[in-house]
Amino acid sequence: MKHILVPTDFSTQAESALKVAAQIARKHNSKIFLLHILELPVHLTDLMSSSTTAQGPEIIFLMKHTHNKFEKILDKDYLKDIDVEEIVNFNDIRTGVLKTTEKNDIDFIVMGSHGSQGFEELFIGSNAEKIVRTSQKPVLVIKEDRNIFDINDFVYATNFDDEDKDNIVSAHEFANEIGAKLHLLWINTPNNFKTTSEIEEKMNLFMSNLQINNHSLNIYNDITIEKGILNFSKNMNAGLIGISTHGRKGISHFINGSLSEDVVNHAKRPVITFKI
Repeated sequence: MKHILVPTDFSTQAESALKVAAQIARKHNSKIFLLHILELPVHLTDLMSSSTTAQGPEIIFLMKHTHNKFEKILDKDYLKDIDVEEIVNFNDIRTGVLKTTEKNDIDFIVMGSHGSQGFEELFIGSNAEKIVRTSQKPVLVIKEDRNIFDINDFVYATNFDDEDKDNIVSAHEFANEIGAKLHLLWINTPNNFKTTSEIEEKMNLFMSNLQINNHSLNIYNDITIEKGILNFSKNMNAGLIGISTHGRKGISHFINGSLSEDVVNHAKRPVITFKI
């Protein structure tokens, strides 16, 4: 985790994410790339995309205003002695994060979210959801101030299929980094019901090929997988939820949704996602 990306709109949620990123950066001597997406009016967007090198007074004003916001953030005590680079991007949030990730060899993304629901969730979705859907790098979503190294229990939901093996290893490594115990979780639902013995057999066969420690295996029954993840995590007061994402797009995403994105939107605790 040498390069950490933190998208910011200078909101309270974004600063909570930056505080967590700073905790990780301080431990690993990482560099933080603080990204602000500057949404321009149409006439200014056309100016930025034109061949002229001159910037209009409105763009100069917006850039100075953004830089002043950066300066206020960078002056915070929790960022003292941490290498932070400020970046301004004029693309949409998804494209801006993708380009910044590729250009700066980002290892890890930390971002804030207030979630979304109802019609907003159906038609727009949160920015965190958009990043979770498309990022090839792990994304840690934070909704309020949190000491990441004060988390004792990390719940990772999985179906114990081989495609999730690498991500479980990554989740275990992250659990060790923050000093938490990893709780691997199978959600048993009416639509995909299996007996306890069937699930335990699959769990044990899967885990026999993995060398991980300080973990537990858990089966939880609920109406849906999402409700099961959230309810199990709430019952054990877990500090972090983990899940893999396939990053579905287009009509498939609209009809079927994405479990990881729903969990990111609805969970009250931090969520970390890994791309399969």
